[in-house]
Amino acid sequence: MTDPTPATFTTRSGVVLSADAWGDTAHRPVVLIHGGGQTRHSWGGTAAALAVEGWYAVAYDQRGHGDSDRAPDRDYSNDRFAEDCVDVCRELERRTGSPPVVVGASLGGLSALLAEGELDPGCSAALVLVDITPRMEPDGVRRIVGFMLDKVEEGYGSLEEAAAAIAEYQPHRPPPSNLRGLAKNLRHDPDGRWRWHWDPDIFLGPSPLGAGRRAWDGPGDSPAPTSPRYEDATRALVVPTLLVRGRLSDLVSQETAEEFRALRPDARYVDVSEAGHMVAGDRNDVFTAAVRDFLADLHDREEYEHG
Repeated sequence: MTDPTPATFTTRSGVVLSADAWGDTAHRPVVLIHGGGQTRHSWGGTAAALAVEGWYAVAYDQRGHGDSDRAPDRDYSNDRFAEDCVDVCRELERRTGSPPVVVGASLGGLSALLAEGELDPGCSAALVLVDITPRMEPDGVRRIVGFMLDKVEEGYGSLEEAAAAIAEYQPHRPPPSNLRGLAKNLRHDPDGRWRWHWDPDIFLGPSPLGAGRRAWDGPGDSPAPTSPRYEDATRALVVPTLLVRGRLSDLVSQETAEEFRALRPDARYVDVSEAGHMVAGDRNDVFTAAVRDFLADLHDREEYEHG
């Protein structure tokens, strides 16, 4: 696998986002945006594989994640993540001459949906939404956010301890054969503890993502971003769209996937067996093939339409 080239993007709010890039800026861009609590390293070999197919593939750490800046004003509202997506897309268009295809997982997908469907239509050429729909299953939201916040302050005594916690949370996924990949998603703090490589203010600060801690406190409907605003953004899409669902996902059910397809009957849909919410990590081979086929068909259609 070819090593990526480091890249950065500066957003309108001054937050600097760290990224990795594969391929050449002479090629059409595709940007991959990870989910909440992850980093740009969560895509497995997808970005490198797309570069081999002739794309300029960029994966960036969202604000407050990985090597990107933490928000100086502690603003992690959904709008800020979506604005960051717009800024990256427009900068990639400036660098390459074409708006990018956006592949967004979970939070990354919501950011892309709001960016293209509401904030700046035309900032992307197509969307791939990875296990995310306007309505999410409340129990799945609480389970995911609860896991993320369980050790947010205490951290882990070792990478092995962190790996054991992940194995308990994702029993369908085989444990990693080595911990080098896991280490990229945690930071080793001066006190010797390992903590997730994201800012706790994303959920616990004054301007949190979604509803912050309330997303997993107690029973009832999730206050996560499932409002009509995201349904309206979905209806407003005019770019080709693919929804990739993990069949074992507790966040996107078959029912919510069908609701999305009712909103966008023209969208393509892939249901990946033996994959949960982290589709790219669970079945990277199948996921990459689905994205690659979608991009190939997009290219063929554009060539036909333009003669």
